[in-house]
Parts: sequence; structure tokens; C-alpha cells
Amino acid sequence: MSEPEAPIFELRDIRAGYGPIEAVHGVSLAIPVGSVMALLGPNGSGKSTLLNVCAGTLSPSSGEVRFEGDPVTLLSADARARRGICTVPEGRGIFPNLSVRENLLMATQVGVPMDRIEDVTFAQFPQLSGRRKQLAGTLSGGEQQMLALARAFATDPKLLLLDELSMGLAPIVVTKLYEKVHELAAGGLSILLVEQFARTALPIADAAALLLQGVIVHQGSPEETEEALSASYLGG
Repeated sequence: MSEPEAPIFELRDIRAGYGPIEAVHGVSLAIPVGSVMALLGPNGSGKSTLLNVCAGTLSPSSGEVRFEGDPVTLLSADARARRGICTVPEGRGIFPNLSVRENLLMATQVGVPMDRIEDVTFAQFPQLSGRRKQLAGTLSGGEQQMLALARAFATDPKLLLLDELSMGLAPIVVTKLYEKVHELAAGGLSILLVEQFARTALPIADAAALLLQGVIVHQGSPEETEEALSASYLGG
């Protein structure tokens, strides 16, 4: 019998916070290659803190981060991006005073040619094509999120970290964005999806974990996780 494939990304007993305040208490989580892991929890549960540790923008106080079998705990966010870990942060992370095209140009820093980035972007999100010269800050909220996703997609990442994709968007827009994420997942991309609203994330997830007060209190299939959820603190 062959050995099971090692996870593409792994957190081992991660503790992290800001100053003297610890927000994440000994979290361990593994993302199998080519799978979608949904990390769920209410506001203040530690989700964004944990995602910052994954992205390399926050150093854990203890524990280990591993990517493709290698320890990357000490690697910067830029170094992780060059290895194939791409983050779409809460609030979209675009540059509002730059044009759509200039925002896409920023994605070339990881070594992907601009023509490739534009080809992928406008194939995935045709409505951005006619807005190349428009300032990103004047786009609708949904279009700004499309631009943030497009920059991530076009760099051909190995692992995509998505933080609160649905934040501040109309349900119909969220549905369209998640359809794009589902397409990527179906193509074999590994994704860690952080969401407050479980019902938007669970339909495309292969597995899910529930984080409460900095501790994972449940891990399992989307069906098992949905049974464990309380709509009173996850907002439905």
C-alpha cells in the first residue's frame, strides 16, 4: 500500500497574537493537496490572525508552519508568495489609486509575465477588460473583489488563502465569485478559505474546521461541520 500524500500546507501547534494578547491557542491544521479547507468562525474567533500566520505577515509565538513538506515559519510573506502561496486579504487588498492594469502589473513581482496576467484576468472576469484604465477605487465592491481574485489567479499559485471573500458584498455577487473559486478548486488548486458565513463556504469545501476563541473545536466534512454550527454565532 502506498504512503498517503503529505499535505501541501500544515500548521503545527500554532500560538499567535498581538503583543501580550494571544489570539490563537495551539492550532494544528493540515490542507491536503488539491483540496479546499474552510476555516469558519464568528468575528473575533482568531480566523484572520491565523490566516496572517499562514501568509507570513504575522510570526507565531510558537509552533511550526510547513509548505510542501518544508518548514516556512521564518519565511517572509514575499518569500512565501514566490513559492506559490497567494493571499487575498479581507478588504480585497487592491491599490485604489492605481488603475486596474496597474494593479495587475503589481502581480508580476512573483515572476509571471504581464501578458499572461492580463490574459487570465480578462478571460476569468471579462467585465474588467473595459476598465483597464479605470482607478480601482472607483470600481464597485464586487469588481474590486474580482480584481483582487484575478491578481491571485493569474500568478498560478499552488495555495490560495482567501479571507472573508463575501465581506460587504451582495449575495448574488458572492455567488458568482464563489463559482470562480469552485472552478479553480475543480482544477486542483489547494485553497484555505476563511469565512464568517458558513453557508457560502461549505458548498465548495472538501473539509472544514470551526474556530472559536482561538481554538479549533471541530474538524470534519462539510456535512458534519454544518451540523455542528450554530447560526446564532455564524450568521447563517
